[in-house]
Amino acid sequence: MVLNYIWIGFFLVGFLVALFRVLGYYFRDFFLEQFNFIFTVADRDVFSAIVQSTFDMAKTSVEISIYLIGVMTLWLGIMKIGERGGAVGALSRIMNPLFSRIFPGIPKNHPAMGSILMNFSANMLGLDNAATPLGLKAMKELQEINTEPSKASNAQIMFLVLNTSSLTLIPVSVLAMRVACGAKVPTDVFIPIILATFFSTMTGLIYVGIRQRINLFNKVILAYLAGITAVIAGIIFYLSRLSQPMVESRTAFAGNFILFLVIIVFIMLGIRKKINLYESFIEGAKEGFGVAVKIIPYLVAMLVGIGVFRASGSFDFLMDGIGGLVAIFGIDTRFVDALPVAFMKPLSGSGARSLMVETMNYFGADSFAGRLACIMQGSTETTFYTVAVYYGAVNIRNTRYTVTGGLLADLAGVIAAIFIMYLFFGRS
Repeated sequence: MVLNYIWIGFFLVGFLVALFRVLGYYFRDFFLEQFNFIFTVADRDVFSAIVQSTFDMAKTSVEISIYLIGVMTLWLGIMKIGERGGAVGALSRIMNPLFSRIFPGIPKNHPAMGSILMNFSANMLGLDNAATPLGLKAMKELQEINTEPSKASNAQIMFLVLNTSSLTLIPVSVLAMRVACGAKVPTDVFIPIILATFFSTMTGLIYVGIRQRINLFNKVILAYLAGITAVIAGIIFYLSRLSQPMVESRTAFAGNFILFLVIIVFIMLGIRKKINLYESFIEGAKEGFGVAVKIIPYLVAMLVGIGVFRASGSFDFLMDGIGGLVAIFGIDTRFVDALPVAFMKPLSGSGARSLMVETMNYFGADSFAGRLACIMQGSTETTFYTVAVYYGAVNIRNTRYTVTGGLLADLAGVIAAIFIMYLFFGRS
């Protein structure tokens, strides 16, 4: 229901803003004396830009889906080998004490536990390409135990909110973009991203836990959270003692090594159990192809709506208004220059990535805005995209409070990013 209102809002707000800009152009003489600012936004061709954006976004949606076909075919094939070889089950048993408490609706030793764990692991390593097919597999398995197929279950909501909270340990893509944009020390945002995304994830977990009446003060949950916190602190401590080039090289190596190691371990366990690896891979790969094709309508709907909102100029109006409001209260406005990334990230990952690069190119990769844009990019997730794709893959229409939880986690990540930015680079 929430997605329905948001999607309608993209079109209606986009239309009204575009109409305002066109009227400003044709009636500029009338507005000249009273509203000089009309000339800065007037545009008679705005509707042409909007219509063009609908075609461009529809094309982009299909291109993404085609790309996903290959990625999902690969990773769901690998996951099928992992299932039959016993690797996924072993990982599931390790995390079962925690997952059984935050996912009480999932039966013991259900394969969804393993898929959820693998998805979280890929996200933490910054391996978005691997995380998506694993996440879609988890949603499909959770849907099999959903008693109301058109309505999101508690387990699906918890999974999606934690997924969109973007817990990241190795933000490989952000670091790569900083290198490309000429940052002197590309990895200087590494620790701030880890800290900001940690607050984002904790916010999402607490919100959903309260809504689902999960006892977050349970000794087991507290023990796992303390352990995870200790691991993150240890990683931060270790990397903080290395030179910047060593941090960059070791984090990039770790992400790719661990990913390929997972594949090798799955294969070796499959050989140990004497299963037919090739046939297992093909069976899983077929599932990936079917899911990728099914999500095309959902992707088109969401990306076209976002494209209309951007092309109409509504996004620019929003940012200008926030900047003016902040200035009225006498607050340092440097963070406003990076807010387009924060606003775009829940809507479009590629759009936010483009805005991050644009911010670094315009203000400088080592500027306050440039660094903050990177921290925001690494500590938030494409909530609307993820919700649309994951729920669309299993035909769920009633998402309940998933979007609210995801956006709260995003907001916590953005606020944490701003405070951490001032803490680390406030004098930059």
